Amino acid sequence: MKIWVDADACPVVIREILFRAADRTRVETTFVANQLMRVKPSPFIKSIKVASGFDAADNEIVRRCEAGHLIITADIPLAAEILEKGGHALTPRGERYSVDSIGERLNMRDFMESMRSSGVDIRGGPPRLNQTDRQTFANELDRLLTRFA
Repeated sequence: MKIWVDADACPVVIREILFRAADRTRVETTFVANQLMRVKPSPFIKSIKVASGFDAADNEIVRRCEAGHLIITADIPLAAEILEKGGHALTPRGERYSVDSIGERLNMRDFMESMRSSGVDIRGGPPRLNQTDRQTFANELDRLLTRFA
């Protein structure tokens, strides 16, 4: 198993959890972003800077990801592509994407996008990451690493 991180929007506290997990489990973890990303010096942690552009990091992750790999992302279309390839996907809040639920998530995302583009004022987003979210992420990451690494 390898871990790929959609790092452009990955919260710093989640990166720290991933740094510790990579060193502890010796699982190669790669942070992909369209800006220079500082990562902890480790033989198990890498970063890749991609060109600026819409979905450049996502496209690079899809290109490199193989069946059995894990990605960390809040991007639902990216998660769907990884699931199609036989990979695993986890949000920074510790919610695991599944083949059974990804279609519903894509539909809701598309619905909300069409509402916004038609002028409906939909504000806000997910609440700030809290301690429960961090713990949920760490626990689910541990489960996946224990099961598949």
